[in-house]
Amino acid sequence: MELFANLAHGFAVALSPINLLMCLIGALVGTLVGVLPGIGTIATVAMLLPITFGLPPVGALIMLAGIYYGAQYGGSTTSILVNIPGEATSVVTALDGHQMARQGRAGPALAIAAIGSFFAGCVATVLIAVLGAPLTKLALAFGPAEYFSLMVLGLIFAVVLAKGSVLKAIAMIVFGLLLSMVGSDIETGASRMAFNIPELADGLGFATVAMGVFGFAEIIRNLDAGAEMSRDLVQQKITGLMPTRKDLTDSAPAIVRGTILGSILGILPGGGAVIASFAAYTLEKKIAKDPSRFGRGAIEGVASPESANNAAAQTSFIPLLTLGIPPNAVMALMVGAMTIHGIVPGPQVMVKQPDLVWGMIASMWIGNLMLIIINLPLVGIWVRLLRVPYRLMFPSIVIFCAIGIYSVNNAPVDVVLAGAFGLIGYWLIKHDFEPAPLLLGMVLGPLMEENLRRALLISRGDWSVFLSRPLSAVLLAIAAGLLVLAVLPTLRAKRDEVFVESEG
Repeated sequence: MELFANLAHGFAVALSPINLLMCLIGALVGTLVGVLPGIGTIATVAMLLPITFGLPPVGALIMLAGIYYGAQYGGSTTSILVNIPGEATSVVTALDGHQMARQGRAGPALAIAAIGSFFAGCVATVLIAVLGAPLTKLALAFGPAEYFSLMVLGLIFAVVLAKGSVLKAIAMIVFGLLLSMVGSDIETGASRMAFNIPELADGLGFATVAMGVFGFAEIIRNLDAGAEMSRDLVQQKITGLMPTRKDLTDSAPAIVRGTILGSILGILPGGGAVIASFAAYTLEKKIAKDPSRFGRGAIEGVASPESANNAAAQTSFIPLLTLGIPPNAVMALMVGAMTIHGIVPGPQVMVKQPDLVWGMIASMWIGNLMLIIINLPLVGIWVRLLRVPYRLMFPSIVIFCAIGIYSVNNAPVDVVLAGAFGLIGYWLIKHDFEPAPLLLGMVLGPLMEENLRRALLISRGDWSVFLSRPLSAVLLAIAAGLLVLAVLPTLRAKRDEVFVESEG
């Protein structure tokens, strides 16, 4: 009964005019971000972080959440119609979705993508509501040693689930941890790694690094790749939106499987929507009676990844809201947004700020409903937007980024630093380093250091405290096991196969 009382309270918060407006703005901006290639959710959320200063905390987080799951919807629209995935999560959808569009079945493909996303979103929202309170109670039993071990496990998960080299993923996490240490010592206030530069005395701003590594780096990469992609736009009108009964019976099991898989992968640190969509497509292909249909317009190839990426986008809020640990780069930015508003992410949030947590959970239901209403009737508008050449779009994106970064501290040096991190981010992408673990390392760095010091203070400098406490020892053992598994060649090949499978 407590669950229903909490949800009723959440809907009362979410249905206030300002929060409804924020939810609608988030859903619209998210869809736009998903449609337009070369912007990306992480870059957009990073750009909008400074704007949330002037907003009430609940409204700000509802808007940012709407952008994240809204982008999963938008990406499917252009993947299906013009074979241009606006989001990395929609790369797989393009394989069968675009083939269906070429066969004159764009309507059913878009409808199934929307239905799958809506179903997955609703299931994920229920999961957040059901798992939130028990996980929070468990988290309240954690001491500093357990928290430190849990964060180590989170970073190891990010290594295991990052695509490409394990060594490169570890290097990114270490780099992120080092960046988090720039500035003043947490306990003594002594300057460290600031090299007597006054601007670095307070440390590197999280928004500055995120905007550089994701926003500016993405722009440079798109210009380098020549983002004038082939835009043979679908000229004919999209008719017959409703899927047939056969479409619904074929796609229903795939939607359920995608939702379950996405929900699990969303909770795991380092997982997120991209891996969920690739894994769901791989699973459908493996269990299909006739795998050769995939890549030629199989409706399951649209239903499953679309459900998976939406479920994962929303369940990734579970570890953020209950444990205060961001499982992926977008959630790391959400931590940044919470910190801007003076909210300390972690188990206390559910207890101390029920308005925020339950209002956000309820807004996801409303947001998913808005997305169905926004997406299907406005398909034509989204496709027309693709006619705007990237060379006309990128200057406005750069200006918007620069204004956003400057407004955080009114410091011109922040814009210069963001530009420098843009070049670093571009170099990392070119050399196959995945920047997302860097952001996780930077967010978790101060929390890890604080809990490490606290645990050692309590134990009077005895390092065995991390192994003598049962829960901490179990978490570290799992982390060590995962790291060993990740290095094994057989698992590494399997891990890469999930990503390569879709390209065949």
